[in-house]
Amino acid sequence: MNEESEKDEETTKNEETGKPPRRSRRFLRYALVGLALLLLPVLTAETALRLNYTGDPAPGAHTRNRDALWLGHAWVDGRKTDKDVKALAHRLKDTGIRDLYVHAGPLEHDGTLPASAYPRARWLISALHSAAPRVRVQAWLGDKLAGESPDGLHLERAATRTAVVASARRILATGFEGAHFDLEPLHSGDRDYLSLLDDLRALTHAHHALLSVAAHQIDPLPAFHSFWGATTNHPKWWSQAYFGQVARRVDQIAVMSYDTMQPLESLYGGYVAQQTSLALEVTPDTTDLLMGLPFYHENRFGQWAHAETVPAAVRGVRLGLSRTDVDRTRFGVALYVDFAATEGDWRGYEEDWVVGS
Repeated sequence: MNEESEKDEETTKNEETGKPPRRSRRFLRYALVGLALLLLPVLTAETALRLNYTGDPAPGAHTRNRDALWLGHAWVDGRKTDKDVKALAHRLKDTGIRDLYVHAGPLEHDGTLPASAYPRARWLISALHSAAPRVRVQAWLGDKLAGESPDGLHLERAATRTAVVASARRILATGFEGAHFDLEPLHSGDRDYLSLLDDLRALTHAHHALLSVAAHQIDPLPAFHSFWGATTNHPKWWSQAYFGQVARRVDQIAVMSYDTMQPLESLYGGYVAQQTSLALEVTPDTTDLLMGLPFYHENRFGQWAHAETVPAAVRGVRLGLSRTDVDRTRFGVALYVDFAATEGDWRGYEEDWVVGS
């Protein structure tokens, strides 16, 4: 029988039995094997996160009274009143919140900051110092960076960095006790950012003020930011080494430990536990390390509200702290953000992190 006759016979038999041709079956097997090889690292990593969420936190893994809260722009643009300040002070009274990051920007793309962006800043600082004297009020400044598009802040330009420092100088003169920077998306290894932090720290320390930053998450797998950047052009994570370089240049570093793409509470909590441990390993004892809590609720790619909950995040923080450096004093959580928070978010923070401290 010739080859063509064999193929015809195979086709006839497959039609009779309902089976696909041999070549199709071979391709299907290869495709399934390839899919399994692609999914195996993901499934392994997710299993590790689930295991990371097991166990009991140490009894001392609670607030050190070094927590922080991000406040929206309404506090400095005239929408908030003395009544709102009193309500906020009452809310903060029995918590561990020490620092308030008040949105006073954003920066212009050239690094400047018009005074018109924060017209009620002096009133707010005075009112908060009167109603809640133990809290520190910092100016939260940020902008979109131009690393992934031409539109945005160009840190590689010396003139831009100089303008950012000048903006920080002016806003500290308003009475803020610190400058908190959130510049995104910031790629791992960015030397211009480190240079900017060196200049900012010289300024803030000369004014006896704090320098704090919002930080990207750390690679959950070695060099994961490089892989993600190559496949999506958005290297979301920082290397652990780069995180340490940033942490050594600031007084406070707050990890944005949300928008993690985790679909389940247990996986999200395990992820936060891992991030907490990774950050603790490279943050010096002289720097406050804060882990972000999701005080907001969205359902989109990157975040599922049913998974990224405050109780899951707090449990993850406590587990990571317990396993890595339970006696560390310069540690806390940072709540993002006041205007989107629910009573359930506040209850999760207070009952799971504050109570028992």
